[in-house]
Amino acid sequence: MTLTGAAALLILILTYAGVAIGRIPGLRLDRAGIALLGGAAMIAIGALSMEDAYRAINVDTITLLLGMMIVVAHLKVSGAFRGLGAIAIEHAHAPFMLLVMVTLLTGVLSAFLVNDAICLVMAPIVVHVTRVINRNPIPYLIATATASNCGSVATITGNPQNMVIGALSGISYPAFSAALAPVALFGLVAVIVIVRIVYRAEFTRNGELTPHISRGRMHRGQVLKAVVVCIGLAIAFFAGVPVAKAALIGGAILLLTRAIKPSRIYREIDGPLLFMFAGLFVVVAGAEKTLLTPDMIASAKNIGLDDVWRLSGFTAVLSNIMSNVPAVLALRPFIPGLENPERAWLVVAMSSTLAGNFTLLGSVANLIVAEQSKAAGTPLSFGAFFKVGLPLTLITLLAGTGWLAFGG
Repeated sequence: MTLTGAAALLILILTYAGVAIGRIPGLRLDRAGIALLGGAAMIAIGALSMEDAYRAINVDTITLLLGMMIVVAHLKVSGAFRGLGAIAIEHAHAPFMLLVMVTLLTGVLSAFLVNDAICLVMAPIVVHVTRVINRNPIPYLIATATASNCGSVATITGNPQNMVIGALSGISYPAFSAALAPVALFGLVAVIVIVRIVYRAEFTRNGELTPHISRGRMHRGQVLKAVVVCIGLAIAFFAGVPVAKAALIGGAILLLTRAIKPSRIYREIDGPLLFMFAGLFVVVAGAEKTLLTPDMIASAKNIGLDDVWRLSGFTAVLSNIMSNVPAVLALRPFIPGLENPERAWLVVAMSSTLAGNFTLLGSVANLIVAEQSKAAGTPLSFGAFFKVGLPLTLITLLAGTGWLAFGG
């Protein structure tokens, strides 16, 4: 191994370790800063030129994520999410129906919009409703987090790792959804069943519920415009329009308004996530250029990644060690050389997402719900989540892998 190769390997290990942990002890670097530092280090050691680094960043992924962030921000700021949540939850007149409403609403919204953002909206609504009707919020919060992960499996726009896979694989939006929407639907049913069983005391303590949510101020004109744009986006996605192009145009249209200050939308955009993506693209490209020989890439077949079951299990473990987006990028060099790359990408998308339900630390969506719960004075513990997360992850991964293995 050359000196540059050894340095690139060290940078790759340190960057991924930092991203997995979330910080570097003694420093104030977050995941975005760690990824950018790693990318800059790859350039500094000569693993990549500046031109190579620019080309390594998948602009389609960044553009799609930015466009969807703007769309979601507009839906949130205009009051559309809160209004929709109120309409759905106010029709839940029993604890089990409240669970079903929370799960389906979170899952369906997460299928088309970025799941992390949906959790930011839904978790406070769930906390508020359960407090008003004097119910235990924990089962409903766990359902919110796990349903957001399961629902987001269904489409390319459901979560960041699917966006990366959509851009890298070239799989069309309709083909992706046709393959994985059934897995997402099964996952949502599994969430309802498992939460109902694990927290049966909450649902056997029946009683008539009259949940009410303060809908706050709604910009009705902006809500209508956002709904029209979202419908247009869905049509464009399924009609084959490039998803990054459609999302960017949709987001730009929503910025044309006299009712909402642009600064309110910009505050909702997760800039650090965009920086983290850019940095990780450069780090992986530097490692790929200096470390991965054709023989090493071909070794993916030797360790059995052509097998759907083995690839699914490997992806799930890797996602829980280093988080789902870094895991997907780490697998990127090996997937094109497999016998059926399209199916392999679908397996990686399914497994990296569903693996996020394993523990409270498994996905950003889980952490968002946990933070919202803690802020409301009802902390969600690791053990409480794991009682649902363990069986849910095993069941959904087995079902999803079986579906893809046998022709899904």
